[in-house]
Amino acid sequence: MKTFYKTIVLSDIHLGIKASKAKEALDFLKHHKCETLILNGDIIDGWQLRKNGKWKKQHSNFFKHIIGLTSKKKCKIIYIRGNHDDFLEEIMPLRIGNFSIRKYYVHYGVHKKYFVTHGDIFDNITTKLKWIAKLGDVGYTFLLWLNRHYNSYREKRGLPYFSLSQAVKAKVKSAVSFISDYENELVKVARARKCHGVICGHIHQAAIKDIKGIEYLNSGDWVESLTALVEDTEGNWKIIQYQDWKNELVQKTEAESPISEILPTGVIIETKNKYA
Repeated sequence: MKTFYKTIVLSDIHLGIKASKAKEALDFLKHHKCETLILNGDIIDGWQLRKNGKWKKQHSNFFKHIIGLTSKKKCKIIYIRGNHDDFLEEIMPLRIGNFSIRKYYVHYGVHKKYFVTHGDIFDNITTKLKWIAKLGDVGYTFLLWLNRHYNSYREKRGLPYFSLSQAVKAKVKSAVSFISDYENELVKVARARKCHGVICGHIHQAAIKDIKGIEYLNSGDWVESLTALVEDTEGNWKIIQYQDWKNELVQKTEAESPISEILPTGVIIETKNKYA
């Protein structure tokens, strides 16, 4: 059975780069259903595809699933343009059936109204100093490459995943200050729009917090943290981390799977659980 949520928000999947966890994002979507699916920017990494990015089969499979949801009218799909998929500006706004591409969106939850934006328009670097943003993207791509090899080394030694980029961000004081300023600017916009909260992505840091009476929601990313933001039928929001959800799913499957098989002769043979 698929788990139902009123709203599911995914952002920063970055299809077109090696580090994109498109397969995991698709796995998550296949096990869930919702009234509204918000793809909140940087779903496709146009910046990397223009350079040395690579479009893989799992990237196509992700969009095949989205198209399937659209054609079957299973849910409303809102695609918000991000800075890495800014090429969508050429066709915006676009609406085909229950699928639309927009710059921003106002989401009406169960009890509250939310301003939805990828968030890059409130980032002075990506809007006014794009060349610096692209230079930073090169550095981030290098960190992801280094991170992949470093964690391969850790995995062989039974050590848990460690994010180099998140560690670097945490150590750099200016980055911490930038995130705080970024959150506060988004909160101001939500208040100006007479919304109870703001839903964003962009900085790859999932969060749910109250900032000066405004609910700040960030869906994180599908490059490192692999997080989804979901709203239940009561209007409550939570962050789902893919690996935690996957572990719970495996445990549930183990509990429900049969521990024995009965042969036609009536002989019972104990069988091992397939996840053991």
